[in-house]
Amino acid sequence: MSRHHDLPTTPQTVVWGTFDAAIPAAIEIESGDTVSIRALPACRPARLPTDPAYEIPAILKEAMATVKPGPASHFISGPIAVKGAMPGDVLQVDILSVTPWMDWGYMAIVPLLGTLPEDFPEPKLIHPRIDREAGMITMVPGVEVPLDPFFGVMGVAPPALWGAQSTMAPHAFGGNMDNKELRAGTTLYLPVWAPGGLFSAGDGHGAQGDGEVCLTGLETGLDGTFRLTVHKGLGWSWPFAESATHLIAMGMNEDLDDAAKQALREMILHVTRLTTLTREEAYMLCSLAGDLHVTQTVDGNKGCHMMLEKTLLAGVRRG
Repeated sequence: MSRHHDLPTTPQTVVWGTFDAAIPAAIEIESGDTVSIRALPACRPARLPTDPAYEIPAILKEAMATVKPGPASHFISGPIAVKGAMPGDVLQVDILSVTPWMDWGYMAIVPLLGTLPEDFPEPKLIHPRIDREAGMITMVPGVEVPLDPFFGVMGVAPPALWGAQSTMAPHAFGGNMDNKELRAGTTLYLPVWAPGGLFSAGDGHGAQGDGEVCLTGLETGLDGTFRLTVHKGLGWSWPFAESATHLIAMGMNEDLDDAAKQALREMILHVTRLTTLTREEAYMLCSLAGDLHVTQTVDGNKGCHMMLEKTLLAGVRRG
């Protein structure tokens, strides 16, 4: 019978800006267990509000004062080891719930970063308010955006031979995918590269558009609950996801064209895995009904993802 675990949020259970197979697990669970975390927002001291009307969580201030800074600003909760997970396996991450726990977040323009650094050379920082009861974000007075929370960073440890990796660029281990489709109710599959898998999550977003063009979504703190299940023998080497309605194939690369090609290749791979369609037929179906989105253009490795409705495959499913 599966068990539920609550991972406390302390300076000992968060990592700042780094994925590394050498980081010890904060908790170990059985395959199929659920675990809840309270993730801190990606942050540096300079991005905190100075207005006393904003309450800065004590644990965020403590973490910034005591946790070793990494090369990126993302606080990630974990790592969470899953017994039996070994390199070559696949970790199924069922995203059961995602809920904001702060009443504000921040957005930033940073010189030399973002999609249009040549157009926006001056820094800019705002602190939108979150109305959790109403489910709305007030970006600036007069502009309200619906809450649509998701974790920008979800990943496992990279291969040990890679050493420490920044949380900034997404890769084969997942990481800073910034894919707004990975909300509650979605299942993410991550290839395992280190014993235990060592899953971590953070970089809470209250909302984000496809592209995340200025560098940030609404950066805030999220509570999340996940079910982690180990699968043997699948042989997948790249992150993949599915919702109740769609398959979600992802590509990440410095070149946006190559990211799009990878997302398409991954979709073709999984369509042929799930159905009796040939590769040529799957390719044509992706052209007919697959929707290719720009995930983000600001994280070093740019992202594309393809969405394909599951109902289209009902008549050609295997088994």
